[in-house]
Amino acid sequence: MTSQKLRFAIFGNTYQPKKSVSIMKILACLSERKADVLIESNFYDFLVHHQHLDVRPTTVFEGNDFEADFVISMGGDGTFLRAASMVGDKQIPILGVNMGRLGFLADISAGEIEHIVKAIYEGDYSIETRAAIAVEVDGTPLEGYSCALNDVAILKRDNASMISIRVTVNGDYLTTYQADGLVVSTPTGSTAYSLSVGGPIIVPGTSVFSITAVAPHSLNIRPIVIPDNAEISLTVESRSHNFLVALDGRSENCREDTRLTLRKAPYKVKVVKRTGQKYFHTLREKMMWGADQRA
Repeated sequence: MTSQKLRFAIFGNTYQPKKSVSIMKILACLSERKADVLIESNFYDFLVHHQHLDVRPTTVFEGNDFEADFVISMGGDGTFLRAASMVGDKQIPILGVNMGRLGFLADISAGEIEHIVKAIYEGDYSIETRAAIAVEVDGTPLEGYSCALNDVAILKRDNASMISIRVTVNGDYLTTYQADGLVVSTPTGSTAYSLSVGGPIIVPGTSVFSITAVAPHSLNIRPIVIPDNAEISLTVESRSHNFLVALDGRSENCREDTRLTLRKAPYKVKVVKRTGQKYFHTLREKMMWGADQRA
């Protein structure tokens, strides 16, 4: 049990106005323990000016200009991914409170808020470390946030025809994908976009990345799993002469002569989990994995 005064930085979803009761509950829990509460400015504006809530944080911060003992993400997996991008290499553990429906990263329910805050103060929790993917464009880090916790997607623009994506792994030529795009996923992201395009489910902590084509124009193209210490190089050809690169859904436009390099990020993302929480239970619960509808 800790008697230390803790600092919590809070990120939230600004598109869920009906969740204000849960938000006030967690703020009340932290206030009771005299914690320092930092709220990201966009979320603070939403709570005060749109929800008209009486929110009195220790401070309001912009972007990644904060230091804390824990980060609390209040929303869904998208909010968690945004919080993780702001945490970056700070090594601050992130707690995901699920304010929506399906959530693999934000897997603490709103009803468990009081319990999980108590558990944090009692040290009754575990921390999982998750690998991320770092992206370089022509040898320099991608502008803005250059790492992805879930996946990096190479996609065609708008209604353009398919693109050609030439891939090498550690300098060895793999293949040239003729497809609508390509998804390079971490184990964390294997149940997200990658899964929807036919990629494998990978248990977190497994030291691999997966590469899966989006709508490939060939029947003999299948997903491939590679070690996460490999360096992946990509070049793209497109009739529109440009393409999109998306990191956890945040997309940037690139010219077709751009060379992308993907490798494991030099840091890992820390995720707070309830003691005894099991991944396979989450998989069965969230995705009804293996459920027999005849039962």
